[in-house]
Amino acid sequence: MPLLYLVRHGHASSTWEPGDWNPGLSELGRAQAETRAELLARQQPLALLSSPLRRARETAAPLERRWKTVAAVEPCVSEIRADGVAPEKRRDWLRGIMQRNWSEIGPPGSSLYRWRDDVLQALLGITRDTVVFTHWVAINVAVGFALRDERVTCFLPANCSMTVVESDGRGMRVVELGEEDEGL
Repeated sequence: MPLLYLVRHGHASSTWEPGDWNPGLSELGRAQAETRAELLARQQPLALLSSPLRRARETAAPLERRWKTVAAVEPCVSEIRADGVAPEKRRDWLRGIMQRNWSEIGPPGSSLYRWRDDVLQALLGITRDTVVFTHWVAINVAVGFALRDERVTCFLPANCSMTVVESDGRGMRVVELGEEDEGL
């Protein structure tokens, strides 16, 4: 059964600022990405998969250089969708969502449920050990699924933390939770 090394992106240069919905990494984030890459590079090279967002791609870059490979880009492991939410309201919207259970955020089949299902299908479809550069809520989707926990936020993955789950293509098991953060 493959192990999925879910790496949350490094510290972003901005957070949900109007006009900058896709920030890259800050200086701190680049240092975090280098440290994570140094730790991961001690293993044999694994498959790499990344969200298409800049902060995830830039987090993957140091490991790509060390392993002389390029991460496959997978939109399904991207940031949670905020369809119809104005950029200046995204932070408050996200804070509200993160305090709830999935059953409280809308009817099954809504865009948020589809996003969650897309994350799970992408992760469950991975057939070999893979490092996945992704985002807070996407990691929580995997952990919640593995633990059968309906909360949108099951734990608080820190920037560049690594959570390890094992997948059999139908279910997941948490092997190790990553370092935690104080929250948004």
